[in-house]
Amino acid sequence: MQWQTDILGDDFQACAFEAAGPDGVLRTATLVRHTPAGPEGAAAAGTGTALPARAVLFLHGWSDYFFNEELAEFWTGKGFEFFALDMHNHGRSLRPGTHGGYVADLDNYDAEITAAIGIIASLRPAGAAPQLALMGHSTGGLIAALWADRHPGVASQLVLDSPWLEVHGSPALRRAARTMVEPFARFWPESVIRLPERAFYWRSISSAAEGEWALDDAYRPPHAFPVRAGWLSAVLSGQSKVARGLTIDVPILVLISAASANGMFWKESMRRTDAVLDVNTIALRALSLGRTVTLERIDGALHDVFLSAPRVRADAYSRLSRWMRAYVFD
Repeated sequence: MQWQTDILGDDFQACAFEAAGPDGVLRTATLVRHTPAGPEGAAAAGTGTALPARAVLFLHGWSDYFFNEELAEFWTGKGFEFFALDMHNHGRSLRPGTHGGYVADLDNYDAEITAAIGIIASLRPAGAAPQLALMGHSTGGLIAALWADRHPGVASQLVLDSPWLEVHGSPALRRAARTMVEPFARFWPESVIRLPERAFYWRSISSAAEGEWALDDAYRPPHAFPVRAGWLSAVLSGQSKVARGLTIDVPILVLISAASANGMFWKESMRRTDAVLDVNTIALRALSLGRTVTLERIDGALHDVFLSAPRVRADAYSRLSRWMRAYVFD
């Protein structure tokens, strides 16, 4: 296991590793860790200083990668060791000849998530594994919830940032979509499904457009990666599992925007709403995750609430801090 300076600079390190999924296929993922200068980063840099008692592992959304340095700094400032995973076929883990963003079964992420948690534990003396919080955004939020449900007793908290728990509209639309896509997913899983290409969300966050975040377009393309039948079937299957009800037994925080904005054309409201998901549907579906669910609706938030305007994300961080005082530091 070799850590190298990450693309985000000297305060971050990354290491690539391989993990075999349930189908036996080896896939490459990349673990990123925050190693800031000063006492809070000394242990991660190998000085022998005691590591924090807590760690957090962040999972990005689809057609995305980890780049939010401010998020890492927030968690580190709260006494956590911060890690993020660029899952296979995404971001730092993209390899030539592979389909960006593609997965045929969300369970295929289990091995690399489990391996990443093992790497986090291996950085400490035997028996000194940290208390782990798992955080996921959008499709990463769906993946995190399903993983936590299948692996009880590993994560101590679950934080979901606009998790893609359900399609727009209603469960009936999800069932209809699954019926239509299933034959293609079975016989031509890597076939591309032609959908309208919209870059509204990218426009609202990228500094190359009207946002404030410097994005690598190879890792986070403006129009996202092509939608393939197998991937869409995997997501719809995962959402169906959530709809039937999960039994996650740890405290769950779900942060979403207060409103959605949809449509085929750009409108100014997309600067302060979720232009990707139906937040009302997500709010209802969140109740299917477990017994202890806290929902926070953030006025003016984008699809990733922690990429919103400074005032809005300050509100989101404040709400996350309040929840942590109740469920992490109690």
